[in-house]
Amino acid sequence: MRKRKPEKKYLKPDPKYNDVLVSKFINYLLWDGKKSTARRTLYESFDLIEQRTKKSALDVFKKALQNVQPLVEVRSRRVGGATYQVPMEVRPERRVALALRWIKTYARERKDKSMSLKLAAELIAASNGEGNAVKKKDDTHRMAEANKAFAHFRW
Repeated sequence: MRKRKPEKKYLKPDPKYNDVLVSKFINYLLWDGKKSTARRTLYESFDLIEQRTKKSALDVFKKALQNVQPLVEVRSRRVGGATYQVPMEVRPERRVALALRWIKTYARERKDKSMSLKLAAELIAASNGEGNAVKKKDDTHRMAEANKAFAHFRW
């Protein structure tokens, strides 16, 4: 192999909860590079979560992340002029990345007044095993299950 693998970049944990996943999610929420706004939004939504559920916001966040992470996904593979949707296992880093992205995306689509309200609602729903992000995971799993016949095309 000619090219070397790039070094893994490690994030610093966020100041309030001292958690790397939270700081990663803050980076996902960024819009126009406004990190302080993204941080404020997430912390406000965590406060709302604690008020609504009477549980630790970090625990609700971790549970939501656990419920949204996909185990398998389908990837396109061309074989002899035909394109097959081949089910493949998802790498752990990609699992987290997909989960964070889906939570952010479906929180933004919600009909609420502010982003912190939307985010709190989506995280609570995801931690209870419902909501659009969890539905997306289930759809992904269903697609992989439906295309199990093409699993032998895995590379």
